[in-house]
This record gives sequence, C-alpha cells and structure tokens, in this order.
Amino acid sequence: MSDLTELAGRYIAVWNEPDEAKRAAAISELFTADATYTDPLADVQGHDGIGAVIAGAREQFQGFDFRILGEVDANHHIARFQWELVPAGGGENVVIGFDVVVSDGAGKIKGVFGFLDKVPAGA
Repeated sequence: MSDLTELAGRYIAVWNEPDEAKRAAAISELFTADATYTDPLADVQGHDGIGAVIAGAREQFQGFDFRILGEVDANHHIARFQWELVPAGGGENVVIGFDVVVSDGAGKIKGVFGFLDKVPAGA
C-alpha cells in the first residue's frame, strides 16, 4: 500500500467521523494549516473551512458513508480516486465523486480538488 493510498483512506475516514471533536482533531492531523478544498459546491481554506464543508455534507447525508470506489491512482505527491456515498446499511450509491489530493510530501494534504460525477436530483 502506497503512502498516498493510505492518505486517501485517512481522508475518507475523516468524512465518515461522526464525532465533531474527533473529526476536528483528524482534520488537524491530516491537513496542512493552509490546506485548500475546492469542489463544485465549495472553495475553502484551512482546517475550519474544511471542517465546515465536511460537517455540512454529513448533515445533508445523515445515515450515509463515504467509500473509496476502485483503486487509488498516485504518482509523486498526487493521488486521484473515485468515491461513493452509500447508505450505511448497504445499498446503491447516491453520489459518486472524483477527488485529486495533493500531498505536502510529509504525510499531510495541502490541497483537494473534487468533482461530482453523480448527484441526486435536487441536491
């Protein structure tokens, strides 16, 4: 398992962390202080901004889990992977996304660039 595959797994785990304090601690451990997160719905910087985006998604999709879909493709300090949002009890995904994660080379994320491939109607 590459370091970037492990980093992607930790990134998805942050999105699944239900406890706000644990999630904030994990964000601090995983992201650089000036990290950015950009997707079609958000463009934020820093731990608080990233935490707010994740909290908003968790609020909107209660009872769902994020999972990596397929393999993580990585080179140098960049990883790309597809992910899905599925009911916690199992079932078909309701959202599919594609993220590109840029590492600082020391085990932290300094940037995430996200794309949405499948979204529910009205989302």
